[in-house]
Amino acid sequence: MDELDHLLLIAKETVRAALKVLADRDAGMLAHRFANDFPREMKAAADRVLDDEIQRNLAIAKLPILSEESAVLVGSTYADLHWVVDPLDGTVNFIRGLAPCAVSIALCKGDVPIFGVIGEYPAHSLAWGGPSIGTFIEGRLIHVSTVDEKSQAVLCTGFPSRFNFEAELEATQFLKVIGTFAKVRMLGAASLSLLHVAKGAADAYAEQDIMIWDVAAGLALVEGAGGRVSVSPGRYRHSLNIFASNGLLQHN
Repeated sequence: MDELDHLLLIAKETVRAALKVLADRDAGMLAHRFANDFPREMKAAADRVLDDEIQRNLAIAKLPILSEESAVLVGSTYADLHWVVDPLDGTVNFIRGLAPCAVSIALCKGDVPIFGVIGEYPAHSLAWGGPSIGTFIEGRLIHVSTVDEKSQAVLCTGFPSRFNFEAELEATQFLKVIGTFAKVRMLGAASLSLLHVAKGAADAYAEQDIMIWDVAAGLALVEGAGGRVSVSPGRYRHSLNIFASNGLLQHN
């Protein structure tokens, strides 16, 4: 087993352990509040509990970790191999019982995801993949769709906590992008939106100022499934502007 295979195994076992924590949760994990700096961003006790579990499990790899809960890469320069972790993507979905949520872990070198692992809750299904290994759901190889017309395509998107609704130009540009697609879906978890692109259920995903931990694993899965991603820096530290698709649909 080479190093990357070993790290992938660690990531998969870590996600499974986190999903078990969610399944065995107590009422205290549902405690939540809205962040002071970004009032639309919900933080739950579950985020911290899962982060602690993930940090313990990943420690065996002795690699630095960039997690949503810390937002700081500890232990190395950003050019080295490191983990990017979202302990609970879709916190509002989890707290309110609205829709699925996910545990998301990516191995990155610099800003580039090498592979990602996404565990969906409450389905407890595990997806993993990357550009050099393909993408799988529970061992089944998946591939992006073959839709090549936006007028027939499904776009997954969302409004991240940092979206500026008062900026008319920003809102207009966002509407212009989504208006070219046949259907638009907002799932409340960027990692799962990207997973849907990877498995061909959706054809594209676009979002502005989304945080790297929300999308790193999903971007790796899309590329592993034959899709393409376009990434540019967002306005905030660790935020990105993303367009990911089956490779047949262009951003503009």
